[in-house]
Amino acid sequence: MARMRALLVGAGGMGQGWAGNLNDHPDVELAGWIDVRPGAAEAAATKKGLSFSYYGSDLKEAISACGPDFVVDVTPPEVHHEVTLTSLSAGIPVIGEKPMAVSMAQAREMVRKSEEVGKLYMVSQSRRYNEQLSAFRNLITQHIGPLGILNADFYIGAHFGGFRDEMASPLVLDMAIHTFDEARFLSGLNPVSVYAEEFNPSWSWYRGDGSANALFEFENGLRFCYRGSWCADGLHTSWDADWRAVGANGSATWQGDTTPVAAKVVTANGFHSEMETITGDVQPMVGGIGGSLREFVIALQGGPIPQGECHDNIYSLAMVFAVIESNRRGERVTIEEILQA
Repeated sequence: MARMRALLVGAGGMGQGWAGNLNDHPDVELAGWIDVRPGAAEAAATKKGLSFSYYGSDLKEAISACGPDFVVDVTPPEVHHEVTLTSLSAGIPVIGEKPMAVSMAQAREMVRKSEEVGKLYMVSQSRRYNEQLSAFRNLITQHIGPLGILNADFYIGAHFGGFRDEMASPLVLDMAIHTFDEARFLSGLNPVSVYAEEFNPSWSWYRGDGSANALFEFENGLRFCYRGSWCADGLHTSWDADWRAVGANGSATWQGDTTPVAAKVVTANGFHSEMETITGDVQPMVGGIGGSLREFVIALQGGPIPQGECHDNIYSLAMVFAVIESNRRGERVTIEEILQA
């Protein structure tokens, strides 16, 4: 089978990460690399020790010159809409970085275009491809039963500098989508509504709100509680958050790179039920960007619909905008109204 030709768009730090993963995939050939900054792609390729037959700065010209089998969009979020529509309109499947778009209107248009041309558009939610996270989900599914409570705590003092310090909602817009998407992955359910508050402690170095609390209702009555801050120095949680899941048969916890653990009810007699401790079975897997790329390529080769396919991923994006809207209005907001906004 001939290798698939990939056109990489964006030569920043994440673009360089994608270049390495594309180069390492046995079924992928790097057809070209472009960036709006003249010379940026060439410089990045040299830095990575890679060589391309095509460099440029214009996407339409690159598609015509390279004839790619798919496009990898690693541009800033405000450019995702343009890159995705241009590529899909040319009949080229797309895998892009999160978030899908900077508005729900743009996201809906991108989904419609995927439907119209019949080509795959996938958003890379790379944190789903985490072997501990998968082990945690298996504990929930196999031992804890349908969930009624799911909690995630995210506390990291992130002194980025740059654009994040000036964003209106840096935590929710730039990071929380990972945790929200993981909640959907762990529960197998979609959100229904949210009541949320964004806020900024007095010591925060962010102009916008660097902290947030959100209580989501999911399908089947599940409540997902998110508490987070990007201006919490010391005693940091994992970048994947610290989790607790509670169901009829017990509870399970997971903190980042640790092995998840469950306590399952054996006998429900007495003041406290008798419990059995179960350690998660962590199985090696292709993680991060490599995991996203692997699923995408398999799908293009005729395999199953990948995680992050646009019709599914739009629900994770809607959670972000629902939190922002709930904070703005000071009231509960439904996910359906955000999807239609």
